[in-house]
Amino acid sequence: MKTFFISHPDCALHRAPSGHPECPERLAAIDDQLIASGIEPWLRHREAPLVTREQLLRVHDAEYIDALEAGIPEPGHWATLDGGDTYVGEHSLKAAQRAAGGVVLGVDLVMAHSTHTAFCSVRPPGHHAGRDYGMGFCLFNNVAVGAAHALEAHGLSRVALVDFDVHHGNGTEDIFRGDARVLFCSSFQHPFYPNTGADTRSDNILNLPLPRDTDGAALRSVMEERCLPALEAFRPELIMVSAGFDGHLEDDMANFRLVEADYEWLTGELYDIAKRHCDGRLVSVLEGGYALSALGRSVVAHIKVLAES
Repeated sequence: MKTFFISHPDCALHRAPSGHPECPERLAAIDDQLIASGIEPWLRHREAPLVTREQLLRVHDAEYIDALEAGIPEPGHWATLDGGDTYVGEHSLKAAQRAAGGVVLGVDLVMAHSTHTAFCSVRPPGHHAGRDYGMGFCLFNNVAVGAAHALEAHGLSRVALVDFDVHHGNGTEDIFRGDARVLFCSSFQHPFYPNTGADTRSDNILNLPLPRDTDGAALRSVMEERCLPALEAFRPELIMVSAGFDGHLEDDMANFRLVEADYEWLTGELYDIAKRHCDGRLVSVLEGGYALSALGRSVVAHIKVLAES
């Protein structure tokens, strides 16, 4: 086994009011399914460090970071970033710092250990957070922080980001639009929240809007026709994945009809490209997925490909 599994207990301390779908039980569901699968003991576990301000400033404005730090409420209270359901509680800042820091660690580990992969089981998620805003349950853009770290600290010149969450990764696009060092490919349900991405015009952004009821066959077709060839042509030195599992048939947050085998197939295709172009270096970061059993099973299918290939 050659997959690092990165998480931290602080990530479970971030809470929204009762009944919110982005809940600590998501990480517990993943842990439970890993144990049941028999694969968990062979993963190489690491605890996520706190992200540094310098690492955050590569992708977020200082004013946004300052406002988030200053806006942490008193115990037992919540604030919202977007006037909606992106909640911040007393432990949310530290959880977000661990989530982003875990992805930085994942990048460092795979860069130091050739042919290794990493999965970051962290929350809150990140791909809706842009340079100066948080939204969609996201505070810091974890995968963007990791990609910027790969570019700046490790001197890479080509990093590919693949986002298969059912929602468009608008924050990641906001951060990297026009940056030729990054290829960003996002598949998502459209029209649907956050109602972005369908009309993007940027040489380094490949958005794949798909209709409701998209199933595995349809997803595979568009990936084979557009995303995978683009990745091959880009020849990435590192692949990073925004791994959202809310397109699962059992997840009522959206209207895709994917199952574990579809995530397994896509993971295998991405890892094959990683092996051809970047010595197998791939860092995967948890985004969405809110049907707990389906989330746990899908993550296991995803990690098994990375660990056993």
